[in-house]
Amino acid sequence: MGVRQLGSGPSFLESGPDGGSSGTSGDQALRVSARPLQLRGQPHLCIVEQHARRDLTHNLLPAQAWPWLRARIGTAFANAHLLTRDEELQLALSRKGRFSLRRARRAPPAGDDSAVAAAPAAHNRARRYPLALDRPFLAELGVTDAEHRLVPAMARKWRQINRFVDIMAGAIAASPLAGRPALELLDFGAGKGYLSFALHDHLRHALGIDARMTGVELRPELVAAGNAVAQRLGLAGMRFEAGDIAGWPLRPVDVLIALHACDTATDHAIHYAVRAGAAIVCCAPCCHQQLRPQLLQPHPLRPLLRHGVHLGQEAEMLTDAIRALLLEASGYDAQVFEFVSLEHTAKNKMILAVRRAAPPRPEPLLAQLDELQAFYGVREQCLRTLLRADGLLPGA
Repeated sequence: MGVRQLGSGPSFLESGPDGGSSGTSGDQALRVSARPLQLRGQPHLCIVEQHARRDLTHNLLPAQAWPWLRARIGTAFANAHLLTRDEELQLALSRKGRFSLRRARRAPPAGDDSAVAAAPAAHNRARRYPLALDRPFLAELGVTDAEHRLVPAMARKWRQINRFVDIMAGAIAASPLAGRPALELLDFGAGKGYLSFALHDHLRHALGIDARMTGVELRPELVAAGNAVAQRLGLAGMRFEAGDIAGWPLRPVDVLIALHACDTATDHAIHYAVRAGAAIVCCAPCCHQQLRPQLLQPHPLRPLLRHGVHLGQEAEMLTDAIRALLLEASGYDAQVFEFVSLEHTAKNKMILAVRRAAPPRPEPLLAQLDELQAFYGVREQCLRTLLRADGLLPGA
């Protein structure tokens, strides 16, 4: 795999197209990412294990990291994806137990700074961000230190936070919410609250909006930690509550956020947003599992979809295309786009929907949806089932 090249650029290890994990533990890691890091003047690898409900971080010296990674490639994970400044490598384990390696030259992403790619620990570049490093919540969450300097290990999280704030501020300005003095925001799966705190702070501090943010999170320890930060900082309109998407009571909301909601949890979040009359819906889906077992291999695509990795990618694209069509049929303008580069996170797709002042007729959109589902043999899709059951899709 050329794994020793990892020190020259970020990389991602991810589960294979058939679930990837050979273990049976309910807490099996879904994905592992690794990137170079300088700690106390020595090169390390920052390894993050992404589980369904938590992330585990290990900062290891190279001599410790290589055996750690090797032990998981081909056992816990059937795919390894390596990115360097100049090259992209994909290692895949077939169902017959054979490894294949693909190499491709790689152009830097648009806007990427080659100096940062060459020196991943150099985080002191001058760049304008919507958030200032001296905002108190950043120190509370460990993004900055006591002197408001960016913690090197949090540089990618810092860029992700600012990208999210940029996207949401632009969406609000282009939506029916523009000019509103107060907004109700709901963040399903808020986790440690990085994005919840960031958007709340930007709306209140920079834009003067009375933002009332509720972060909903299953893990009680994160709910308690988020509320403790909000209380220490005296943040009005910022709170965390324990709960999940499917069982959350219906309340009016202006902006609904659901980042990295697994599989059909994204559908439940969108369904909630439509019922609650949200003007903006922002989702970053992951774990697209529902459609894949249903997919046919239409004759023109059979040579493409006979490869498991392609079938998984097709299921992901199809799932999010269906969600976008259903949002449009429900009166929104919907976009599916890259949230941040794969350099910063392996979960990088976002669905952003803004309610239209004059919704289009849903029938042509639903006809496209019928045609798409028939082509791939999709019998049921969670969001469509939920909307149909509530009578929210005329003629669906």
